[in-house]
Amino acid sequence: RQSVSKSNSIGTDGVETGYNGYEQEYMLQEDEWDRDLLLDPAWEKQQRKTFTAWCNSHLRKAGTQIDNIEEDFRNGLKLMLLLEVISGERLPKPDRGKMRFHKIANVNKALEYITSKGVKLVSIGAEGVNMHLTDMLLISSHISSETSAKEGLLLWCQRKTAPYRNVNVQNFHCSWKDGLAFCALIHRHRPDLIDYSKLNKDDPLGNLNLALEIAEKHLDIPKMLDPEDIVNTPKPDERAIMTYVSCFYHAFAGAEQAETAANRICKVLGVNQENEKLMEDYEKLASELLEWICRTTPWLENRTPETTMAAMRKKLEDYRDYRRMHKPPKVQEKCQLEISFNTLQTKLRISNRPAFMPSEGKMVSDITGAWQGLEQAEKGYEEWLLTEIRRLERVEHLAEKFRQKASTHEAWAKGKDELLMLKDYEAASLAEVRALLRKHEAFESDLAAHQDRVEQIAAIAQELKYDQHSSSTYNQLNQCTSRTEKLLETIDQLFLEFGKRSAPFNNWMEGAMEDLQDMFIVHSVEEIQNLISAHEQFKATLPEADNERQAILSIYNEVQKIAQSYGISPNLTNIYCTITPAELSAKWDKVHRLVPQRDSALQEELTRQQVNERLRRQFAAQANLIGPWIQTRMEEILHSSADAGGTLEDQMNQLKQYESMIINYKPNIDKMEGDHQLIQESLVFDNKHTNYTMEHIRVGWELLLTTVARTINEIETQILTRDAKGISQQQLNDFRSSFSHFDRVTCTGWQGGTVAWWVALSPHSEEGLGSIPRPGGMETDDFRACLISMGYDLGEAEFARIMSLVDPNGVGLVTFQSFVDFMTRETTETDTAEQVVASFRILAGDKPYILIEELRRELPPEQAEYCISRMPLYPGPDGVPGALDYSAFSSALYGESDL
Repeated sequence: RQSVSKSNSIGTDGVETGYNGYEQEYMLQEDEWDRDLLLDPAWEKQQRKTFTAWCNSHLRKAGTQIDNIEEDFRNGLKLMLLLEVISGERLPKPDRGKMRFHKIANVNKALEYITSKGVKLVSIGAEGVNMHLTDMLLISSHISSETSAKEGLLLWCQRKTAPYRNVNVQNFHCSWKDGLAFCALIHRHRPDLIDYSKLNKDDPLGNLNLALEIAEKHLDIPKMLDPEDIVNTPKPDERAIMTYVSCFYHAFAGAEQAETAANRICKVLGVNQENEKLMEDYEKLASELLEWICRTTPWLENRTPETTMAAMRKKLEDYRDYRRMHKPPKVQEKCQLEISFNTLQTKLRISNRPAFMPSEGKMVSDITGAWQGLEQAEKGYEEWLLTEIRRLERVEHLAEKFRQKASTHEAWAKGKDELLMLKDYEAASLAEVRALLRKHEAFESDLAAHQDRVEQIAAIAQELKYDQHSSSTYNQLNQCTSRTEKLLETIDQLFLEFGKRSAPFNNWMEGAMEDLQDMFIVHSVEEIQNLISAHEQFKATLPEADNERQAILSIYNEVQKIAQSYGISPNLTNIYCTITPAELSAKWDKVHRLVPQRDSALQEELTRQQVNERLRRQFAAQANLIGPWIQTRMEEILHSSADAGGTLEDQMNQLKQYESMIINYKPNIDKMEGDHQLIQESLVFDNKHTNYTMEHIRVGWELLLTTVARTINEIETQILTRDAKGISQQQLNDFRSSFSHFDRVTCTGWQGGTVAWWVALSPHSEEGLGSIPRPGGMETDDFRACLISMGYDLGEAEFARIMSLVDPNGVGLVTFQSFVDFMTRETTETDTAEQVVASFRILAGDKPYILIEELRRELPPEQAEYCISRMPLYPGPDGVPGALDYSAFSSALYGESDL
């Protein structure tokens, strides 16, 4: 049993090499079978051959070799030389004498060096150096791991061979007998040297010979093992196989280093490629969004009214589609664009890359400005549409009313001009003149009764900008009356009375018919009830009107009786008026028919207005629930951001719950949109039952979606920063605590103004606004005080430098994210261009340039082509054709130079 301490110099994949830093001891124990095997001459021969070859693989670097371990190490010279080659250190100068004490002195120097490195030699002196001591010292000093030499090397082998079929490395004896483990090690690092898929587990001798020959020819590993001995021995020598496997480990150490360098480069390039993809996505989305905004804004700014109701309703329908279907996805795109931009900038800061500068005109501020222009154009557009629809509705109503009244008046006035222009009074007798005079008096009474109708028609025409149709008629009505007044002295009193009473009654009936057929526009139950009340009052006057009708008809009947009594012709013509009893009766019958029709129309409108009122109340009931629900969720989200507690994951989980709750609430908004559409289609323009409008709810909903998405993005950014920089949750909590202590700014940032606007529109706005926490920031003096409280010794120049980092736009405000980014840079390390340059130098074989074939050999195809397409030619005089400058390329990756 021999006790040897392990090394603490760690190599690739956790395997420790060299002599430096011995700290732990491990024990190598042989069981009874091992002790029996030690007595086996064949096994001893195998060990001797293996360790001799292993020693020579190192000694040949010094231009020498050994043939017999005991004999060639006996004088200590080659043992000291071997230790120097392995350790890379100079040992004390050896004694050159050939006397025995010279040899013992040299061996002692070798043993003292080993002991100085922490290796404990038990009962071993210069005179007792034998093969077992030598091989164990060499193996233990040259190969170590986290627990022992054997375990460390075994772990390395297991990691490298894990993907290979028929390979299961559990030890350093039987696991290697079929040769597949050796072949797997070679294929893992040099797949070009061996085709593992063609190997056969049942051909162990062939596999071993193949592995040993390839290792000797291509990897410069001497044949230390005898394949026949390994195959034919029940349990091959563990030390011999460990020694041989250690040669593979060291042979591939350079490859491991190159693999590590390639992995670092691939990681850096992967970050760059991912960032470039995010930049391309941002540019594409920004272009599409700006194009949509530029296309939509002029449409919203166009306030040219249409001439028909149908055209204006089409505009309203288009706007409704825009607000319900076209704009909401763009709101999400705008929010996602800002989130993508913030995430990208965070990733660039974390990876020590320069900030992303979008193309001209595609900054977030440019998009925000364009969006504000869109919303400014949108503002009042729907109200304008509804106002225009209401105006056109009234215009059409007035036009129809004008047509009806004008037609009635034209029918009355037809022929009146010709009658008034007649000069029949010139040849008339006195009795006839008197009759004409009374006839004209009756006409004047009828004309006075029509004056109100003429004024109504004129007022409607004025509103419609039509010319008055009957103004000339009215002027003519006043002509010639003075000349005929003296000639009109007598006429039959009954006809005269009939004319005087029938004309006003006829005019009353015509007005009643007009009123009963009059169009009406109402917007509430109260207005239609007023019309119904007026109609009921009109119906109450019908009995009195019927009495007047019967009285007038009785006058005409009296004339007929007188004519019959005195034998006068019954076909008398009433020269006092043109109205006949038949006409009066026909119009009276029409009035009676129109009354129930008016009743029906008013009742239909009452029903419609009652439906509208139900729609108002239904909409208001939803709005009065949804509006406060949105405001409450907004407060909760902003409270969760302002009063951050627990881990970031806890905050994220809570925000995700809010997000899920909001998404699940969307059907309520959709139902409200449906009710709003019914209200608009019914031309309902006001709602006294709620202070919330559909536009208000839409804006609040969009703000809520944007707020939760941006807040989640802020937490994701903090998690990304924490994980990438190795910041602990406690550090982030400390950052938050320090920031909150000096944050005295209120209502700042994108949330503050928008939230204030939303709450200002809500009921009890002052109370609501006061209850919402607004994210803020530290002003310059507060930030200086914060830094001083954290132990910074600030001069003006240093503080100015820090302010340029945390407030690059010079607005005088330090946000929480800027503060976290600054503290992260202060407390963590990041990859640098120098590290990438060093990795490329390894792949280039320590040359100041790298070749295309080297990039394609060492890197995956995608990363290799990425480098080749972007790497400039090497400008140095020591370059070769096609040499590429990896230093300039690496600097450009981190924004330290331009390619």
